[in-house]
Amino acid sequence: MSKLYIGIMSGTSMDGIDAVLISFENGKLSHLADHTMAFPEALQADLHKLIGSFQTSLKDLGEIDHRLALCYAQAANELIEKAKVAATDIEAIGCHGQTVFHSPDTQHPFTMQLGDGNLIAARTGIKIITDFRRMDMAVGGGGAPLAPAFHQYFLNDHSENRCILNLGGIANITILDNDDNKVVGFDTGPANCLMNSWIKMKKGVEYDDNGDWARSGKVIQPLLDKMLKEPYFSLPAPKSTGRELFNLDWLNTQIKDLQHYKDGDIQATLLELTAKSIADAILVTAPQTSAVYACGGGVYNPYLLERISANLDGVKIGTTAELGTHPQWVEAIAFAWLAMRRMTNQHGNLPSVTGAKSKVLLGTIYDPATF
Repeated sequence: MSKLYIGIMSGTSMDGIDAVLISFENGKLSHLADHTMAFPEALQADLHKLIGSFQTSLKDLGEIDHRLALCYAQAANELIEKAKVAATDIEAIGCHGQTVFHSPDTQHPFTMQLGDGNLIAARTGIKIITDFRRMDMAVGGGGAPLAPAFHQYFLNDHSENRCILNLGGIANITILDNDDNKVVGFDTGPANCLMNSWIKMKKGVEYDDNGDWARSGKVIQPLLDKMLKEPYFSLPAPKSTGRELFNLDWLNTQIKDLQHYKDGDIQATLLELTAKSIADAILVTAPQTSAVYACGGGVYNPYLLERISANLDGVKIGTTAELGTHPQWVEAIAFAWLAMRRMTNQHGNLPSVTGAKSKVLLGTIYDPATF
């Protein structure tokens, strides 16, 4: 009998919530329904303020944790209504939460995702699994990326040397090598986060539609060369990063000595930084790669895909739609799958990806029946 799970994801782009209803039966996955819900403008503004300044009060932190949980519960309930299923039919909801800080490489490593699982469980009446990253960190891992485990199970094919590329706020890759069962995956650096922050500051819009603004500009080569010297890019895998590093403060440091630049040229340079840092990571880690399949919001930026392709001469560039999975929903599906793994007591991490010392169960279960 098939088991129904919901996966909920809000990524580093902070543009809203993706929710999917998935059934798992005999190792097969069926995508039954999906739903997108934008964050309320006030909450989105407060999230940008929190993550952009890294300064907040405990009161604000607690209130955002509560407000996010209400949004996640609303998204789940709207999906259930849309799919015309009962809450009692759902085994569990895997909710990633909103990452507000990720610091894996310090003396006291930690990661913080907001969205109170207790409240989501109470508002949906369904078991909630959140806090997926910290057990991996507890056994020596970086807590990210987690999606490569899902990619290995459902997007692998030994007929080609395949790379799955997630283009969210941060870019991450999963190398699926047909000659080696050891999966490699890591964050390559910025995908959309710097471009989105720059256009938001300069034009007041959330993203560069189709990459048109970047396409209209010219790459500032000295600036690109300077940005590519960021030490993160040369770190060996496993590694992970986020807005803690790649943010407007980082960008302002890079451009502070520039003279007479055009805003559109900065955008073009940021897009090229994303494309080149991704391509360099693939070429260094897996030069045998023959095909790259992208997912995440960046797939809707055709100019970004063009520039990735230009930097990966001879490599096929497509999207996960060609593999049967819509690129918008891959990460949300991954957290439905991770919820299923947790509920069936199966490990969810890949030590070869995160650097953990062992395979472990991921996620904390919040059961409304125990309240």
